[in-house]
Amino acid sequence: ALADKIADILRPVAKPLDTSSLESGPRVILVCGVNGVGKTTTIGKLAHQIHVEEGKKIVMAAGDTFRAAALEQLQIWADRVGCSLVKKELGSDAAAVAYETYVQAKEEGADILLIDTAGRLHNKTNLMDELEKIIRVLKKHDETIPHSTLLVLDSTTGQNAHSQLESFKEIANITGLIVTKLDGSAKGGVVVSLADAFKLPIHAVGVGEEIEDLQPFDPDEFAKSLVGL
Repeated sequence: ALADKIADILRPVAKPLDTSSLESGPRVILVCGVNGVGKTTTIGKLAHQIHVEEGKKIVMAAGDTFRAAALEQLQIWADRVGCSLVKKELGSDAAAVAYETYVQAKEEGADILLIDTAGRLHNKTNLMDELEKIIRVLKKHDETIPHSTLLVLDSTTGQNAHSQLESFKEIANITGLIVTKLDGSAKGGVVVSLADAFKLPIHAVGVGEEIEDLQPFDPDEFAKSLVGL
Protein backbone atom coordinates (compact mmCIF):
# COMPACT_ATOMS: atom_id res chain seq x y z
CA ALA A 1 0.00 0.00 0.00
CA LEU A 2 2.85 2.37 0.87
CA ALA A 3 4.61 1.60 -2.43
CA ASP A 4 1.39 2.46 -4.29
CA LYS A 5 1.09 5.79 -2.48
CA ILE A 6 4.73 6.64 -3.24
CA ALA A 7 4.30 5.65 -6.91
CA ASP A 8 1.27 7.99 -7.10
CA ILE A 9 3.49 10.90 -6.03
CA LEU A 10 6.24 9.94 -8.48
CA ARG A 11 4.24 9.13 -11.62
CA PRO A 12 3.54 12.77 -12.65
CA VAL A 13 7.30 13.58 -12.63
CA ALA A 14 8.56 10.52 -14.51
CA LYS A 15 9.21 12.08 -17.91
CA PRO A 16 11.87 11.28 -20.51
CA LEU A 17 14.31 14.00 -21.53
CA ASP A 18 13.29 15.78 -24.73
CA THR A 19 15.98 15.08 -27.33
CA SER A 20 13.95 15.97 -30.42
CA SER A 21 15.77 17.83 -33.18
CA LEU A 22 15.28 21.56 -33.73
CA GLU A 23 15.39 23.45 -37.02
CA SER A 24 17.15 26.49 -35.52
CA GLY A 25 20.28 24.58 -34.47
CA PRO A 26 21.37 22.02 -31.89
CA ARG A 27 19.20 21.36 -28.85
CA VAL A 28 21.26 22.65 -25.91
CA ILE A 29 21.26 20.64 -22.68
CA LEU A 30 23.12 22.31 -19.81
CA VAL A 31 24.10 20.02 -16.94
CA CYS A 32 24.87 21.35 -13.46
CA GLY A 33 25.22 20.16 -9.87
CA VAL A 34 27.54 20.25 -6.88
CA ASN A 35 30.93 18.53 -6.82
CA GLY A 36 31.05 14.76 -6.78
CA VAL A 37 27.49 13.93 -7.83
CA GLY A 38 28.62 12.14 -11.00
CA LYS A 39 27.87 14.99 -13.40
CA THR A 40 30.55 14.30 -16.01
CA THR A 41 29.83 10.56 -15.98
CA THR A 42 26.13 11.29 -16.42
CA ILE A 43 26.88 13.48 -19.46
CA GLY A 44 28.93 10.65 -20.97
CA LYS A 45 26.13 8.14 -20.42
CA LEU A 46 23.54 10.56 -21.81
CA ALA A 47 25.67 11.16 -24.90
CA HIS A 48 26.01 7.41 -25.41
CA GLN A 49 22.26 6.87 -25.09
CA ILE A 50 21.27 9.67 -27.45
CA HIS A 51 23.98 8.82 -29.98
CA VAL A 52 23.73 5.02 -29.98
CA GLU A 53 20.03 4.48 -29.31
CA GLU A 54 18.60 7.47 -31.16
CA GLY A 55 21.34 7.88 -33.78
CA LYS A 56 21.71 11.60 -33.10
CA LYS A 57 24.86 13.65 -33.64
CA ILE A 58 26.27 14.93 -30.35
CA VAL A 59 28.80 17.63 -29.49
CA MET A 60 30.02 18.07 -25.91
CA ALA A 61 31.40 21.22 -24.28
CA ALA A 62 33.89 20.96 -21.43
CA GLY A 63 32.51 23.83 -19.37
CA ASP A 64 34.18 22.64 -16.17
CA THR A 65 37.40 24.57 -16.66
CA PHE A 66 38.39 24.35 -12.98
CA ARG A 67 39.31 20.68 -12.79
CA ALA A 68 41.91 19.10 -15.06
CA ALA A 69 40.39 15.71 -14.22
CA ALA A 70 37.00 16.84 -15.57
CA LEU A 71 38.51 17.76 -18.93
CA GLU A 72 40.32 14.42 -19.14
CA GLN A 73 37.26 12.47 -18.01
CA LEU A 74 35.01 14.13 -20.60
CA GLN A 75 37.58 13.47 -23.33
CA ILE A 76 37.54 9.76 -22.44
CA TRP A 77 33.73 9.73 -22.66
CA ALA A 78 33.77 11.63 -25.98
CA ASP A 79 36.20 9.05 -27.40
CA ARG A 80 34.07 6.16 -26.13
CA VAL A 81 30.85 7.62 -27.51
CA GLY A 82 32.45 8.81 -30.73
CA CYS A 83 31.44 12.46 -30.56
CA SER A 84 33.41 15.70 -30.70
CA LEU A 85 34.39 17.62 -27.59
CA VAL A 86 35.27 21.30 -27.41
CA LYS A 87 37.62 22.15 -24.58
CA LYS A 88 40.12 24.85 -23.67
CA GLU A 89 43.00 25.01 -21.25
CA LEU A 90 42.43 24.91 -17.50
CA GLY A 91 41.09 28.14 -16.05
CA SER A 92 39.51 29.35 -19.30
CA ASP A 93 36.27 31.31 -19.30
CA ALA A 94 33.56 28.65 -19.18
CA ALA A 95 30.99 30.96 -20.81
CA ALA A 96 33.31 31.46 -23.79
CA VAL A 97 33.71 27.68 -24.11
CA ALA A 98 29.91 27.27 -24.14
CA TYR A 99 29.42 30.09 -26.65
CA GLU A 100 32.05 28.82 -29.08
CA THR A 101 30.90 25.21 -28.80
CA TYR A 102 27.42 26.25 -29.87
CA VAL A 103 28.87 27.88 -33.00
CA GLN A 104 30.85 24.72 -33.78
CA ALA A 105 27.92 22.39 -33.04
CA LYS A 106 25.71 24.40 -35.39
CA GLU A 107 28.36 24.33 -38.14
CA GLU A 108 28.74 20.57 -37.73
CA GLY A 109 24.98 20.09 -37.96
CA ALA A 110 24.81 18.50 -34.52
CA ASP A 111 21.42 17.53 -33.09
CA ILE A 112 22.38 17.88 -29.44
CA LEU A 113 24.91 20.00 -27.56
CA LEU A 114 25.67 18.75 -24.04
CA ILE A 115 27.42 21.28 -21.79
CA ASP A 116 29.28 20.25 -18.64
CA THR A 117 29.73 22.88 -15.92
CA ALA A 118 32.01 23.15 -12.91
CA GLY A 119 30.84 21.31 -9.82
CA ARG A 120 29.85 24.21 -7.64
CA LEU A 121 28.76 24.26 -4.07
CA HIS A 122 25.35 25.83 -4.14
CA ASN A 123 26.50 28.38 -1.52
CA LYS A 124 29.61 29.57 -3.41
CA THR A 125 28.51 32.88 -4.93
CA ASN A 126 31.33 33.35 -7.46
CA LEU A 127 30.75 29.93 -9.02
CA MET A 128 27.00 30.45 -9.12
CA ASP A 129 27.65 33.78 -10.85
CA GLU A 130 29.67 31.94 -13.46
CA LEU A 131 26.77 29.58 -14.13
CA GLU A 132 24.54 32.61 -14.59
CA LYS A 133 27.08 34.04 -17.05
CA ILE A 134 27.14 30.81 -19.11
CA ILE A 135 23.36 31.00 -19.48
CA ARG A 136 23.44 34.73 -20.27
CA VAL A 137 26.09 34.27 -22.97
CA LEU A 138 24.28 31.30 -24.55
CA LYS A 139 21.13 33.41 -24.84
CA LYS A 140 23.02 35.75 -27.21
CA HIS A 141 22.68 32.96 -29.78
CA ASP A 142 19.01 32.40 -29.10
CA GLU A 143 16.75 33.47 -26.23
CA THR A 144 15.37 29.92 -25.88
CA ILE A 145 18.82 28.44 -25.04
CA PRO A 146 19.48 26.35 -22.99
CA HIS A 147 16.51 24.22 -24.00
CA SER A 148 17.00 21.99 -20.95
CA THR A 149 18.91 22.63 -17.74
CA LEU A 150 19.45 19.45 -15.76
CA LEU A 151 20.43 19.23 -12.12
CA VAL A 152 22.29 16.06 -11.18
CA LEU A 153 21.61 14.97 -7.60
CA ASP A 154 23.38 12.27 -5.60
CA SER A 155 20.80 9.93 -4.05
CA THR A 156 22.90 9.66 -0.86
CA THR A 157 22.57 13.40 -0.21
CA GLY A 158 19.35 13.24 1.78
CA GLN A 159 17.57 16.45 2.74
CA ASN A 160 20.44 18.63 1.53
CA ALA A 161 19.16 17.91 -1.99
CA HIS A 162 16.32 20.36 -1.27
CA SER A 163 18.66 23.27 -0.58
CA GLN A 164 20.78 22.37 -3.60
CA LEU A 165 17.75 22.45 -5.85
CA GLU A 166 16.46 25.70 -4.29
CA SER A 167 19.82 27.42 -4.90
CA PHE A 168 20.25 26.22 -8.47
CA LYS A 169 16.65 27.15 -9.31
CA GLU A 170 17.40 30.77 -8.36
CA ILE A 171 20.24 30.98 -10.90
CA ALA A 172 19.10 28.62 -13.65
CA ASN A 173 15.71 27.54 -14.84
CA ILE A 174 16.13 23.89 -13.80
CA THR A 175 13.90 21.87 -16.13
CA GLY A 176 14.61 18.36 -14.85
CA LEU A 177 16.57 16.10 -12.53
CA ILE A 178 18.83 13.08 -12.87
CA VAL A 179 19.43 11.09 -9.69
CA THR A 180 22.71 9.18 -9.43
CA LYS A 181 24.33 6.53 -7.24
CA LEU A 182 21.27 4.39 -6.67
CA ASP A 183 23.50 1.32 -6.92
CA GLY A 184 24.70 1.39 -3.32
CA SER A 185 22.87 1.14 -0.03
CA ALA A 186 21.14 4.45 -0.74
CA LYS A 187 17.46 4.10 -1.45
CA GLY A 188 17.14 7.69 -2.61
CA GLY A 189 14.06 8.41 -0.52
CA VAL A 190 14.63 12.15 -0.91
CA VAL A 191 13.38 11.76 -4.51
CA VAL A 192 9.84 11.38 -3.13
CA SER A 193 9.93 14.66 -1.20
CA LEU A 194 11.60 16.44 -4.15
CA ALA A 195 8.83 15.23 -6.46
CA ASP A 196 6.22 16.32 -3.94
CA ALA A 197 7.76 19.75 -3.27
CA PHE A 198 9.06 20.83 -6.69
CA LYS A 199 7.07 18.77 -9.24
CA LEU A 200 10.11 18.80 -11.56
CA PRO A 201 10.53 16.00 -14.12
CA ILE A 202 12.90 13.20 -13.12
CA HIS A 203 14.38 12.00 -16.40
CA ALA A 204 16.73 9.21 -15.40
CA VAL A 205 18.54 7.42 -12.59
CA GLY A 206 22.17 6.32 -12.44
CA VAL A 207 22.54 2.78 -11.13
CA GLY A 208 26.23 2.06 -11.72
CA GLU A 209 29.48 3.06 -13.37
CA GLU A 210 29.00 1.35 -16.71
CA ILE A 211 28.07 3.21 -19.88
CA GLU A 212 24.65 1.50 -19.96
CA ASP A 213 23.88 2.31 -16.30
CA LEU A 214 21.66 5.34 -16.84
CA GLN A 215 18.07 4.16 -16.85
CA PRO A 216 14.71 5.85 -17.41
CA PHE A 217 13.03 6.71 -14.13
CA ASP A 218 10.37 4.10 -13.41
CA PRO A 219 8.10 5.30 -10.55
CA ASP A 220 6.58 1.89 -9.79
CA GLU A 221 9.93 0.09 -9.71
CA PHE A 222 11.45 2.87 -7.63
CA ALA A 223 8.59 2.83 -5.10
CA LYS A 224 8.83 -0.95 -4.70
CA SER A 225 12.59 -0.80 -4.21
CA LEU A 226 12.18 2.01 -1.67
CA VAL A 227 9.96 -0.05 0.61
CA GLY A 228 11.98 -3.23 0.03
CA LEU A 229 9.57 -5.21 -2.15
